[in-house]
Amino acid sequence: MINAALQEALRSALGSGLKTTRRLSGGDINDAFEVELMSGVRVFLKTNASAPPSMFPAEAAGLDWLRAAGALRVPEVLAVSNGRDDEPGFLVLELLTPGQPLRDFDQRLGRGMAELHRFGAPRFGWERPNFIGSLPQRNQAHDSWADFFWYERLEPQLTRAVTAGLASARLRTGFERLASRLTQLVGPAEAPARLHGDLWGGNLHIDESGAPCLIDPAAYGGHREVDLAMMRLFGGFGESVFRAYQEVWPLSPGYAERIALYQLYPLLVHLNLFGGSYAESVERSLARYV
Repeated sequence: MINAALQEALRSALGSGLKTTRRLSGGDINDAFEVELMSGVRVFLKTNASAPPSMFPAEAAGLDWLRAAGALRVPEVLAVSNGRDDEPGFLVLELLTPGQPLRDFDQRLGRGMAELHRFGAPRFGWERPNFIGSLPQRNQAHDSWADFFWYERLEPQLTRAVTAGLASARLRTGFERLASRLTQLVGPAEAPARLHGDLWGGNLHIDESGAPCLIDPAAYGGHREVDLAMMRLFGGFGESVFRAYQEVWPLSPGYAERIALYQLYPLLVHLNLFGGSYAESVERSLARYV
């Protein structure tokens, strides 16, 4: 439940005491609650006593950054704490009441993703490091997408897997070969797109009107095919979503051959989060390119 220190921090941040709380399911990393304030307003609370100080502020900034594109609904940030000075870390968002999906839900999602990506980003990277799941995600800017994808995405996760003893010699050799070819493999040059960064089915919400809503981002400026590849990795998105995307902003030639390439990053993340059962999936995707 919500302890006294967290209740006081929330009262101070929101200007109202807590009337009722209800724990929500679905989060693997943080505790989530529906909270009714004494003012009568209901909000969504995410908290984690052991979260790194920068975690919730980075998520809040990512939500604001995605919302600025005006492409798809993104929940409003109401309050955020970094957990410093003994204050519990938390993020408070507007509460999104789940509804039934509209008949054109997939089309709205596909068109919205295309508009989000096309809104663009100033650079490959982002203004601050953030997190994907519980893992740190570097966002140092690079002029080259291939350099960014290697030095800020693949290489850090590979190093983490090697350190943890999760990467075989064959996997390490494969990534060394991939690095030497990456410039030729990443596809035609494109301007940086505004990415959600962690778009699997669990991070897509249906709001009270039945429209798509994006939550839990790991946002940055990158290649738009990264989001689309992850959407295909674990399922949950129909082909009509991708057709609608293509109608708004067609993908560059050869995109289908790059899907497995851009799935390497989330697969490495899962290898580091959940262990060696993902090693085979990483090696299988890697083998397509080396």
